[in-house]
Amino acid sequence: MKRLEEIHSPADIKHMNEAELKALCEQLRHKMVDTVSRTGGHLSSNLGTVELTVALHRVFTTPKDAIVWDVGHQCYAHKLLTDRYERFDTLRQQGGISGFPNPAESEHDAFVAGHSSTSISVANGIAKAKALTGDDGYTIAVIGDGALTGGLAYEGLSNAGRSDDRLIIILNDNKMSISRNVGFVARYLSHLRSRVRYVRGKQRLNKLLNHTPLIGRPIIALLQRTKKRVKRSLFSNTSFFENMGFHYMGPVDGHDLEDLTEALLAAKSVRRPVVLHIDTVKGKGSPYAEQKPDTYHGISQFDPDTGIPVGGGESFSSRFGESLCRLAAEDDRIVAVTAAMIKGTCLEEFARQYPTRFFDAGIAEEHAVTFSAGMASGGLLPVFAVYSTFLQRSYDQLINDASLMNNHIVLAIDRAGVVPDDGETHQGIYDVAMLATIPNTTLYAPATYRELELHLRQALYDTDGIAAVRYPKGAESPLLAGYEPSYKPYDYDDDGSRDLLLVTYGRTYGEVKALCDRRRAAGQATGVLKLNRVLPLDEDVAAIARDYRCVLVLEETRGGVGELLGSRLLQSGYAGHYAVRAIGETLGACTTQQGLHRVGLDAEGIEAFVRAHTEDA
Repeated sequence: MKRLEEIHSPADIKHMNEAELKALCEQLRHKMVDTVSRTGGHLSSNLGTVELTVALHRVFTTPKDAIVWDVGHQCYAHKLLTDRYERFDTLRQQGGISGFPNPAESEHDAFVAGHSSTSISVANGIAKAKALTGDDGYTIAVIGDGALTGGLAYEGLSNAGRSDDRLIIILNDNKMSISRNVGFVARYLSHLRSRVRYVRGKQRLNKLLNHTPLIGRPIIALLQRTKKRVKRSLFSNTSFFENMGFHYMGPVDGHDLEDLTEALLAAKSVRRPVVLHIDTVKGKGSPYAEQKPDTYHGISQFDPDTGIPVGGGESFSSRFGESLCRLAAEDDRIVAVTAAMIKGTCLEEFARQYPTRFFDAGIAEEHAVTFSAGMASGGLLPVFAVYSTFLQRSYDQLINDASLMNNHIVLAIDRAGVVPDDGETHQGIYDVAMLATIPNTTLYAPATYRELELHLRQALYDTDGIAAVRYPKGAESPLLAGYEPSYKPYDYDDDGSRDLLLVTYGRTYGEVKALCDRRRAAGQATGVLKLNRVLPLDEDVAAIARDYRCVLVLEETRGGVGELLGSRLLQSGYAGHYAVRAIGETLGACTTQQGLHRVGLDAEGIEAFVRAHTEDA
């Protein structure tokens, strides 16, 4: 019997018997739990798709056949079966393998996937490319029921259903959001329809009747009309997909290898796009992940025996959740919105205390923004808590539904700046540049918990239009212990020399302030301008900077304040030395400290940057 570590290609499992495959599934689960307990990662979703992954690689042949994993949260077993076992312990580590599919990492990964609901559109495009280039390979999209809450999934379905390409969409239904068929007859017939012998038998019957003179075609038409009437009465889910042009199959037990294999073989034999609906259990095989699938969807390090997380403690996210609850107790106009991230944004307590004022929009950031704008127009104070990387998806709605109508919504932008572990698709480095282009937008950047509380209150009551508060993942800097926040748009620490001015905001301020203190202790003149309100940039900021011989901007983003301030100084005729240290590259998986070091925004990098430019100035 082959061990998991002996499998170097999906071809190695194609001739394994059922007993060997079941043992392989157990090995896959054990390896994932063991690794994720040390590296952190997406556990419950991967545990739920082990049998599916094995069945896919039995029936299809990658990379000729392309498998597109939605979000990529389900790809760990796929990675282990495609010659990455030896490197799997480096999962989500700097220089290691990604937590998501990545074609640069393996030819078996068809497409980069980090954000939800993209797989059907991607697979539709790949399938069309195969058809037009004469490639007879299949394209398979694996999408969870949660991802079907994203509008892009329906745009993809609408287009893909009109094609005649070799496209199979696997709906992985782990009962987290989508409804399921009801009743024994519906289950029995839908299961029967997924069997190879049913599909092949139907094709043989059609062929026979098509060649039967006079009565053949009328019989086919009668059978099709009868079948449609029966399906409409028995299958509440199938008509939706079939009306869009798909052949619907399922639901199939997603943990039964034999049934899965037969269903996939049946799907291959259909002459049009297929939706194969499978039922799975999120967290399958791990007692604690099955009991709390949301908790172990994305988990940090934990004890593999007990499932108890390692570390934890207070963070900007938890302080936001606490602060919003306190504000909501004072003002019943405050409502909270999230996009399937209730735990990640720490809104569980708000949802418990104010269930009628809490709204989970699902994986639909565009809807969440427009929904919030609608509530704002009705007199409420909506707060949309969203990760920076996912806010990008709602750019059009921010402009048209919030900004242009000056609807007052509050964005609590979590995971701003360098984000650990998940890599390039999850870095929160674009929000400042994005929001800078949107009129009627105010952006605060707290450096401490107390400042976060203050800015949240300011965003709610001292602004109109879009008011955003951006904060990083993790805890506040111990370098800012005792720091007192102010209501002013900026804090200016002037040493009177007008020699060197450091401009910064948010988390970076801790290291900049520490460097300033060291330089002053060494007799090196240094001024610091800390932006509390990043957008709009206060008119005084450029006026203060113009007086300095050397101005250096340090920010944990790209295309942000450095460009805005530089433009204003250029227009004013500034002739001094100006430079920006920001994030100018794509960051893969890393810890926060590793990421900051790589982009030169840790203590060592900031000091080197300042030294280089003060020597050149």
